[in-house]
Amino acid sequence: MDRSIPSFRAVPTSVPFGLAAIAILAFLAWLWAPVRAPVDLRVPGTDRIGVGTESATPVDVFAAGTRTAGAGKPAPLKGSWSRFRGPEGTGIGIEATSVARTWPGGRPREIWSVEVGEGFAGPAIVDGRVFLMDYDRERQRDALRCLSLEDGLEIWRYSYPVAVKRNHGLTRTVPTVVGDRVVAMGPKCHVLCVKAGDGEFVWGIDLVKDHGATIPPWYTGQCPLVDGDRVILAPGGPEALLMAVELGTGKVVWKTPNLREWKMTHASVVPMTIGGSKFYLYCASAGVVAVRAEDGSVAWETGQWKINIATVPTPVPIDGDRYFFTGGYNAGSLLLKFSVQGGTLSAEEVFRVKADVFGATQHSPIWRNGVLYGIRADGRFVCLTPEGKVAWESGPETNFGLGPLLMARDGLIFALDDGGSLSLIEASPEAYRPLATARIMDGHECWAPLALASGRLLARDLTRMVCLQVE
Repeated sequence: MDRSIPSFRAVPTSVPFGLAAIAILAFLAWLWAPVRAPVDLRVPGTDRIGVGTESATPVDVFAAGTRTAGAGKPAPLKGSWSRFRGPEGTGIGIEATSVARTWPGGRPREIWSVEVGEGFAGPAIVDGRVFLMDYDRERQRDALRCLSLEDGLEIWRYSYPVAVKRNHGLTRTVPTVVGDRVVAMGPKCHVLCVKAGDGEFVWGIDLVKDHGATIPPWYTGQCPLVDGDRVILAPGGPEALLMAVELGTGKVVWKTPNLREWKMTHASVVPMTIGGSKFYLYCASAGVVAVRAEDGSVAWETGQWKINIATVPTPVPIDGDRYFFTGGYNAGSLLLKFSVQGGTLSAEEVFRVKADVFGATQHSPIWRNGVLYGIRADGRFVCLTPEGKVAWESGPETNFGLGPLLMARDGLIFALDDGGSLSLIEASPEAYRPLATARIMDGHECWAPLALASGRLLARDLTRMVCLQVE
């Protein structure tokens, strides 16, 4: 069966030859400068480290894992931002708590802050606890940390030994919390499941050692998807493009054959239901695949959407049967409409736009009330129509860089720029309507996903995380 889309046209991408040299000079200046400065470094390998060629960890790192209790206590708050892009994977909160439209004193009140390991990993929040996949450079250990939403004190941490060299940050993932289980992925593709209450180890998988995964440039950015009693992962190994394991035990349920030898990217797996049938959609290194949820068999695939440098944004579901794909590095964006006929999954192109119309390098846009809101590769905040037209864009005075965004249930958007300035924006298809802007961190490379729960917003830069009161 031919599962490709004949109507697709490959979009060529090119990177100027001088970019690598410029990036190296920028990195060296950052590394040895007495004061750290923002650096625009987005080409794998320019950090002088060939991450993708590193060998698998030769030992069972989880056998040397340890659990440490801290002095922190869970906050008496029941809000939830339980995974990457929020409780429903849309980038939108579901809590009825109203976000304040103004900030007394000119900025949101900072409740607490805490130092974190160098990186861009984002937090998850459940029942007064904050979960963060961190890295302890001094001890050379991945560290899944549980902090109090009340004061930032550590409640527990589970850590294991793994040597990770600086490669423009170390961590990039968001844990997933379901019931009393937390599933997280470390920089070198170590997947672990622990108990949310006390951090007790349940199971662990080394995707490199056990399943032949290749560590992506800049380390792992994939966030584990928990769907019911299964964890869905994309190793991109020789025997498993995707795989499902039991949430309770980590035992493999099914594997998707990787006949095209596609590799892992920084994107995460997205559940997709079309015509009453369930699939998992994933942007791999050289194309997109949809597999059947019951057994992992390939239902559809195409090589006509790929990003040559780094695939980072995750597909955005739109009105059930349409999915929006976007990327940086001159990739632009694409909207596909899926359908099932006679048991066969197919897709047709709705539109494709060039990068100067819209292409997000890092963070997936948000779909609400018939339009998309996102940060384009040039740093402008953009509203895009379902036809792929720009409804509006922020002016030249605004530049969010590669910063993150999320939306509260009442339609107010939080967007953070590279340097630590937070903006509150009213979601409107009519015009760009900023309500407030304030510097919340004197930071750099503020690229980690945000999290919002119980009227508190969590944001971080490369080395510090803050908790703000925003209700």
